[in-house]
Amino acid sequence: MRRVFKTKQFSKWMRKTDLTDTALCQAVQEMVSGLVDADLGGDVLKKRVALPGRGKRGGVRTLVATRRASRWFFVYGFEKNEKANVSSKELEALQWLAEQLLDLTGHQLEVAVHDSSLQEICHEH
Repeated sequence: MRRVFKTKQFSKWMRKTDLTDTALCQAVQEMVSGLVDADLGGDVLKKRVALPGRGKRGGVRTLVATRRASRWFFVYGFEKNEKANVSSKELEALQWLAEQLLDLTGHQLEVAVHDSSLQEICHEH
């Protein structure tokens, strides 16, 4: 069973773009198939996601916490014209966050969804 989430901060950033949950779920499907733009280490992957009418080159860059198993967490996003990449300090913080999220128990995940710290966007059985 694959579960996909986005953090509260990612959701807030996402509202400023034309990015949809459907596009994020499709991006996870692509990553499951091996289509990853970069493995940044520490269970953090970089994935380009297309925006409507702009394609992947004009789309957004997302950073995803995963061990490529059943849980995928969208934790950070940016547009290419905003910045080229994350700094080493930002990456270090994101890797720490990835570890925290990926180590959550099933009960802790449910609590985080209930208190809106995380939002589940696609859930496969």
